[in-house]
Amino acid sequence: MKLNIKSLTLWSLVILAFGCADLDLNPLSEGSSENWFSNDEEVNMALNDLYRSYLWHQDDDSWTDDWTSREALTTITNGTINSEWSTSKSLWANSYKGITRANTILSNMDKAAEVIPEVKVKQYTAEARFVRAVMYSLLVSHYGDVILYTEVPGLEEAFQTVRTDKTTVLNQIYQDFDYAIDNLPVEYGSGDLKRATVGAAMAFKARIALYMKDWEVARDAAKACMDLGIYSLHADYGDYFRPEVKNSVETIFAIPRNVELGSQLGTNYPVKATITRNSGGWSAYNPSWDLLFSYLCSDGQPIDESPLFDPRNPFDNRDPRLNETIVPFETQHLGYMYQPHPDSVEVYDFKNARYIKNNDSRTNTQFASYNGLVWKKGVTEDWADDLNTDPDIILMRYAEILLTYAEASIELNLIDQSVLDALNMVRGRAYGQDYSNTMAYPAITISDQESLRQTVHIERRMEFAWEGLRYMDIIRWGIADKVLNNDIYGMLDPTELREKVVQPGLWFFPETPEIDADGIPVLEPVFNKGLIKLLADRTFDASKQYLWPVPAEEVITNENLTQNPNY
Repeated sequence: MKLNIKSLTLWSLVILAFGCADLDLNPLSEGSSENWFSNDEEVNMALNDLYRSYLWHQDDDSWTDDWTSREALTTITNGTINSEWSTSKSLWANSYKGITRANTILSNMDKAAEVIPEVKVKQYTAEARFVRAVMYSLLVSHYGDVILYTEVPGLEEAFQTVRTDKTTVLNQIYQDFDYAIDNLPVEYGSGDLKRATVGAAMAFKARIALYMKDWEVARDAAKACMDLGIYSLHADYGDYFRPEVKNSVETIFAIPRNVELGSQLGTNYPVKATITRNSGGWSAYNPSWDLLFSYLCSDGQPIDESPLFDPRNPFDNRDPRLNETIVPFETQHLGYMYQPHPDSVEVYDFKNARYIKNNDSRTNTQFASYNGLVWKKGVTEDWADDLNTDPDIILMRYAEILLTYAEASIELNLIDQSVLDALNMVRGRAYGQDYSNTMAYPAITISDQESLRQTVHIERRMEFAWEGLRYMDIIRWGIADKVLNNDIYGMLDPTELREKVVQPGLWFFPETPEIDADGIPVLEPVFNKGLIKLLADRTFDASKQYLWPVPAEEVITNENLTQNPNY
């Protein structure tokens, strides 16, 4: 049997679990040696190790139709995903690393129980089981059947284990979450280190149940989280994502960042690629036109049905979340007026009260945004001042619970006022209105199952853009092969743009795109008229890409481990 010693396989995870014990060491950062777990402090240090940010995978919006990056594609959007893909290897390895650490803690709780009160033992056990359940949720949602370990495996077992049916794994996930719900604290004190809570366990249980189409479990778990009465929507949608906002009433679970402690988003990716060129960035990672046109108008109608939509002024009369997610033209952003118009060769610098060369116009800078759009959501001046920013890694927020409750109820066809209320809480907040004041915003009043299904899909896209949820949504809704086989379009090059779009008075967009039954903009007809430019040809292979490949080295080192179809 050939071993790839450079890769982090399940073999290396076993070494991680036992290696320190073999060397008779007593590490300060991980509870993995035989003489560890001897007091409360050591158990807490081991638990803290479960919250390292790299263990908490978030899907990337660049894998979806919400994203464009000039003429580039990703491994998923160009259909080249295979068993050597580094992201798949990282998710598999890091998830099992988290599982192994959790199992190591659980296997030592009997020892800890000799010196720690029973209530604390149950809480710490619940915390480890919560993390294990989240890690297995990530694995099942991406790979389907996976290897199930509830104890630290022996060396021989690590090489012989087969994949467990995902239904069995899901049952274990539910058991772990249920134990966590019964034994975790509802809240922590003001001076306590904030980790997993009852609400977090309910929320993550609701998410994986939704992903697995286990509608009743999803609905009940979401409702239980709502009934705790400790979470609510942040008053202002746009403000919620500002990096300085910490511990909001909307946040159910997050991993904190702090620049002073050396934990920040980073100085290059994605900060510099996201901020505008006038601000010293690259404008390389941008919202797609698919996303821009998917937002409803302020009358609650799609753009091709609403009399309020004007393709020349695409940010006017739209759901307010659009203007909080994508920078509207001729508005101040990061200290400068943002205007990608090809004739706007100068732009106002608010910081220095002067006009400067407009590097966000492709007339001046070839690599300014290729479609004129840049991200606004959560992007504040601390991104641009020193290329350091420390927004918390928000992994679960209350808006998701409300929409999960609504979607699961809709799929069960149990549609009542509570479902409409959940939807309208999210939409009403976007308009700055109490959801009960249904005349002040385009409240949802329909009760037809199919119509509401489309409504909640659109609502999730508007609410969660650039938060890492779109990928699993298009996978679980079965539309990834549709939306990821649509091409990516952008503006014509400056000279042709002036001739065909600006001079005829068609700036910004030449016409109103059709929106199909899934709420997806249809842009190809505009391209066929020569009024927009093809940037990239997305490719998604439905015969395999709805699941990720098991990393090749895992299959090589364990002959009993099967690969997902067509990889």
